[in-house]
Amino acid sequence: QVQVVESGGGLVQPGGSLRLSCVVSGNIFAIRSMGWYREAPSKQRELVAVITSGGTTDYGDFVQGRFAVSKGNAKNAMYLQMNNLQPEDTAVYYCNAVEIAVAGLEFDHWGQGTQVTVSS
Repeated sequence: QVQVVESGGGLVQPGGSLRLSCVVSGNIFAIRSMGWYREAPSKQRELVAVITSGGTTDYGDFVQGRFAVSKGNAKNAMYLQMNNLQPEDTAVYYCNAVEIAVAGLEFDHWGQGTQVTVSS
């Protein structure tokens, strides 16, 4: 069984920063990529940032240089440094890991999410 655990969410004032963490553990063969997605009330889940096993990164258009995704020193760990947060960044942030299993099959694993609230 695979576990995906996020941490680091919370309440921050506009212009502030937060650092989210994600750790994937359990019986996982290999990870192709890990990413952050967010879901705000009444909106669809959207990509925030993704990083591949090779270190290639991609971001949602709204990020505009404010966020940085990175891999941790620990195996299967990932971070999201978020700076200059704005009220529109308020959402539940989910960690996703794409597992490459035997025979090339891929599986999506999701965490439970961590709430980020940006408010004065």
